[in-house]
Amino acid sequence: MLSYRHAFHAGNHADVLKHAVVVQLLRYLGKKDKAYWYIDTHAGAGAYALHEGYATRTAEFETGIGKLWARNDLPPALAEYVDEVAALNADGELRFYPGSPYLAWRLMREQDRMRLFELHSTEIDVLRQRFHDAGRRVMLYAGDGFEGIKALLPPPPRRALVLIDPSYEDKRDYAHTLACVEECLKRFSTGTYAIWYPQVTRPESQRFADQLKRLQDKNWLHATLTVSEPPKDGYGLYGSGMFVLNPPYTLAATMKETLPWLVDALGQDKGAQFKVEYRGD
Repeated sequence: MLSYRHAFHAGNHADVLKHAVVVQLLRYLGKKDKAYWYIDTHAGAGAYALHEGYATRTAEFETGIGKLWARNDLPPALAEYVDEVAALNADGELRFYPGSPYLAWRLMREQDRMRLFELHSTEIDVLRQRFHDAGRRVMLYAGDGFEGIKALLPPPPRRALVLIDPSYEDKRDYAHTLACVEECLKRFSTGTYAIWYPQVTRPESQRFADQLKRLQDKNWLHATLTVSEPPKDGYGLYGSGMFVLNPPYTLAATMKETLPWLVDALGQDKGAQFKVEYRGD
């Protein structure tokens, strides 16, 4: 929705899960010399201020990255993620939070490429400013990523991470995501697809993971981080999930090590829990 601004939610517990996974996926792709593409269907503004503007109205980062920032006992995957956040905060103060495009840019190599879609007219302008000197390594598209991504697949190097994370404020985003992933798999079956979704009381959210599982019989991973009981009034985010198609074989073990720690660190009540489901080749 064009009224949605991720800056209100930047750095919250859902971002911690999403971006910790994204960092692991990008680092794995970077282990081989061959180039890869990073494609983001809903790129947002790329990075966010936490000390001013939208983020200060809700301070949701205090439920997420804020609780990890000063810890010295982070599991390896979280330490790698927090290191990337720290790169945007050179003075040691948590003032800025990197979105997925910034994390990808940090981890890309000279041979890799980034393709970003953003429908919001203001956000795409901010993205253009952030990557104005990136040259042809980064291409930006002002439009609907659900539709636009089709023209990019398969990417020339036949290696890619595709992140699909709409806001889901419009409940039709669940159906749009399913249709998009199904079409992407037809065009580029070996790509790695990371789909983020919110845990909310909507029935579309409750059945979403099972619908994703039906898109591919094997080679998928489903990880959830629930931080609280569902709200009694039925409104609000109480957790989130990451569904990864064609994940690295190492990711399941990493999530099983990382998520229990996050439950302890970010859990808000007795409803805090995690899940890791994995079906390999």
